[in-house]
Amino acid sequence: MNTAGHSKAMAPRGLELNPFRGLRYDPDRVGSLAAVTSPPYDVVVRPDGLHHLQSADPHNIVRLILPEAATPEARNAQAAETLRRWRSEGVLTADPEPGLYVYEQRDGDGMVQRGIIGLLRVSDPDEHLVLPHEDVMAHIVADRADLMRATSANLEPLLLTYRGEGSATATSELIERAAERRPLLATTTEDGFHHRLWSVTDPAGLAAVREELAGQQALIADGHHRWATYRRLRAEHPSPGPWDHGLVLLVDTARYPLRVRAIHRLLHRLPVADAVAALDGHFRVRRLDVPLSGAMDALAGAASAGNAFLLAGDGAFHLVDRPDPELTARTVPVDRPVAWRTLDATVLHATLLDHVWRIPDSPAHIAYIHDTAATVEKAERDGGTAVLMHPVHEDVVRDLAREGVTMPRKSTSFGPKPASGLVLRALDL
Repeated sequence: MNTAGHSKAMAPRGLELNPFRGLRYDPDRVGSLAAVTSPPYDVVVRPDGLHHLQSADPHNIVRLILPEAATPEARNAQAAETLRRWRSEGVLTADPEPGLYVYEQRDGDGMVQRGIIGLLRVSDPDEHLVLPHEDVMAHIVADRADLMRATSANLEPLLLTYRGEGSATATSELIERAAERRPLLATTTEDGFHHRLWSVTDPAGLAAVREELAGQQALIADGHHRWATYRRLRAEHPSPGPWDHGLVLLVDTARYPLRVRAIHRLLHRLPVADAVAALDGHFRVRRLDVPLSGAMDALAGAASAGNAFLLAGDGAFHLVDRPDPELTARTVPVDRPVAWRTLDATVLHATLLDHVWRIPDSPAHIAYIHDTAATVEKAERDGGTAVLMHPVHEDVVRDLAREGVTMPRKSTSFGPKPASGLVLRALDL
């Protein structure tokens, strides 16, 4: 039974979150649930992290979300065959009835995040229901679309946020009641996060959530490329049908605030010495012979006063701040709000990458990496330049999104992100 087939004419004006039959690992068929999970596909630092996850368990989800083969076509065919085989062998099994899934993440510092995983109706931008805050790269959307077509599955949920009332609501009460029950699964991943999952199937609870979310607007916290992929695939397939909906995790940040971290850049072909030399007369540059933690503290202090970046890759750190106002006025587009024009990511791309360093924004020249230490290590190993960023405040992200203004791609990293591999969605269920 496909629970996601609703005509566009009948679609509500707000968010529509539908139950589905989740596809989950049989814990008796794998080494451990933790060993088959992975961070989202774009967080895995290739190839180190990919190979580490592959060796954790022969059924690790990276074999589906990041298959390895000689060509893109072979990779996608391999993922499709792997998924088919795991389902036929009972490694992945479907839950007996459709439900929404309450998902909880905890860390050792007392942080708790809870949200609901379900199938969200894919809406058009002019409906202003799902707000992006970053641009996407066409080749990544095409790659994810090819994988989803080949597997006929949503292999990992997007992370979306909305702002509830901050007090008890039907959705929050449903989440709290579910969290008092025995979970479908509980596991602790190697990053120290504890994960628990519950299924909610009672009609009254599902109806209450549906009614409440119909009045909400969501911000894409993580998964811009996959949301763009959902939109592309919905346009390619007849409606109503399973492609009208996509797998998401919805979190009410009034109750469970997310952490916002920066996404760093690795410039493959630019040595640090050349990067620093090119900044002469354009930015202030100070060398810091301190550990990474001290350098990041210095970056935070400088960022509170204006645009600032940290360069690394030669064994030291170089704090870059105080851009020449005439240079930024000449290079940063003026057709956007001031909040956008003064973003670190805007100045990095419009001024530094495009004008000073003249580096194209392509995978051959730039990698986007979430982990700070990993970015520095790869720059030092490969002879490139790590550009470390300071995070943007969530309110800035949301306000720009509501104005319809997207930030430069990979400007923020919201978290914690849902672990991939805890619940999947097959379109034929």
